[in-house]
Formats: sequence, C-alpha cells, structure tokens
Amino acid sequence: MAAAGWRDGSGQEKYRLVVVGGGSVSYFVTDYDPTIEDSYTKQCVTDDRAARLDILDTAGQEEFGAMREQYMRTGEGFLLVFSVTDRGSSEEIYKFQRQILRVKDLDEFLMTLIGNKADLDHQRQVTLLQRLIPLKWISIYTDTFFF
Repeated sequence: MAAAGWRDGSGQEKYRLVVVGGGSVSYFVTDYDPTIEDSYTKQCVTDDRAARLDILDTAGQEEFGAMREQYMRTGEGFLLVFSVTDRGSSEEIYKFQRQILRVKDLDEFLMTLIGNKADLDHQRQVTLLQRLIPLKWISIYTDTFFF
C-alpha cells in the first residue's frame, strides 16, 4: 500500500477505501436506513508503519449516484461487495467496476471483490467461477459473512 495514500499532520499515512455494492448485500436489510454514506476509521500497521484507513461505505441507492462518483474520484482502493445469495447484486458489480474506471479515467485499476453471506451456502446463487471470469482487474476475491 505504500505507493498510495497521503500523510496527515502527524506524519501518519492515510488511505481512502470505498465500499460499493447494491442496497441488498448486507445482512441487516430490515434495519437498513438508506443514508448517503457511512464512514469508518481503522488504525492499522502496513509495511511496518502506522496507517489510518478511512473507509467510506456508499449507499447502494441509485439516487445517490452523483455523490458515489465523487467518492470514486477520491478513492484509492475499492471493495466491490455483492451477496452470494442474490445474482442481481452480483451483476451490479460490473456496473460499479465500469463506473470506477470511467470516473477515474483509467483502463485498469485493481479492486477487491467480496461475496457476502457466504454462511448461507444452501442459498448460494453465485459461484466463484461465475464471478471472476467476467471481471478484470480484481486483485483479491473473498467470501465472507460479516457485512
């Protein structure tokens, strides 16, 4: 991660990560309040140096598309999240990936793909192979169940 980021007044490295995905990829859809964004800060060590991750979770709602593009312009890393139990949410990932490349005016940019709800394997509609074949520039893929 050392090539990206910036330093704050204390000299600590900072990185902007942006989480994108459809509105239904979370476990807590019944509790979902469609805000424009949620942001989190995480202190960590990278390359033996203290760093701060500023993580922005964008809303999946289409009406916030203009704001999402602003986040994409300033993002230094992207987590593309879909639900393994919802083929539609996985198909939205293509749209987000193309939008990130367009907004950043790049032909390629490494991103991380996250399949959420992996513990619901009996409801799985999307396999690993189905996800990775069509996508380019994915640096990491993981299934998880904590988003």
